[in-house]
Amino acid sequence: MRKFFLAALAVAAVAATGMMPDAVKARDYPFCIKGSDYGTPTGDCSFDTYQQCQATASGREAYCDTNPFYAASEKPIAHPGKPRQHR
Repeated sequence: MRKFFLAALAVAAVAATGMMPDAVKARDYPFCIKGSDYGTPTGDCSFDTYQQCQATASGREAYCDTNPFYAASEKPIAHPGKPRQHR
C-alpha cells in the first residue's frame, strides 16, 4: 500500500508541473514585453532576443525591457539602444 501511495504522489507531482501557468514558465526568458495590454508589471517574458520582443511590440502600445527574474548563466544582457557618449 505504501509503494502505491508513493507512486501516486510521484505521478501527481509530475502532472502538477505540466500544469504550471505560462507566466511562471516564461521567467526563463531574458526579455519582456510591457504595456497597456498586460495586467502585470512584469508583462509577458517569453522572448529570447530583444529583436523578437520589438517585432511583437511593433504597432502596439507596448515596449520591451529586460526580464528582472531572468538568471543569466553566462554574462549580463546588454539592453540595445543608443550608445552613451561620455564627456
